[in-house]
Parts: sequence; structure tokens; C-alpha cells
Amino acid sequence: MTDTSIRQVDGELRLAGVLDYSTGPALREEGGRLIREAQAAELVLDCGAVEHSSSVGLSLLLAFMRDARQAGKSLAIRGLPVEMRQIAQVSGLTELLPLRD
Repeated sequence: MTDTSIRQVDGELRLAGVLDYSTGPALREEGGRLIREAQAAELVLDCGAVEHSSSVGLSLLLAFMRDARQAGKSLAIRGLPVEMRQIAQVSGLTELLPLRD
């Protein structure tokens, strides 16, 4: 079983594991808390350790972007897996995501 988590490591947020309906709610809560408590005004969310994602993963990214905006912070997304990029393209969300690669 994979360790699914969102953590703050070396000043950035790292999302890891399987993103689906069973892991989404806890990740949503923890990610929102980490964003609100972060000291930096510019945050990076590294998705390089995401192993698999349903559309729940994109929903999380959009929610984290909203959390950052409400906290007066910016959020850049790095290391978005191909699977998540494909879902974003099909959903018409690619242009909304602040991708940094």
C-alpha cells in the first residue's frame, strides 16, 4: 500500500501516492491547513510522487489554488504526472493550472 500524503518539505508542499475518492477528503483538509499555515507568500506544490490520480486529483489542485488565493498567496504546481495532465486537457483545465516544469 502506498503512503498517500501531502507534506511540507524544505519549504514546499509535496503531494504523494494515490489520489482518489478514498484519499481525497483527508488530503483536502491537510493541504488546506498547510497552505493557510505556510509562512511563504509563494508556494510550490510538487506532484512528482503522485502514483495514480482520478479526477479527484485535479479537484484537489483547484481547491488548493483557491485556498492559496484566499490566504493571499500564490501557488505553482510542479511535476504534474502525465495522467493528471491528460485529465486536465480533457476537462479543459490545462490553462487554469499554474504549471511550473
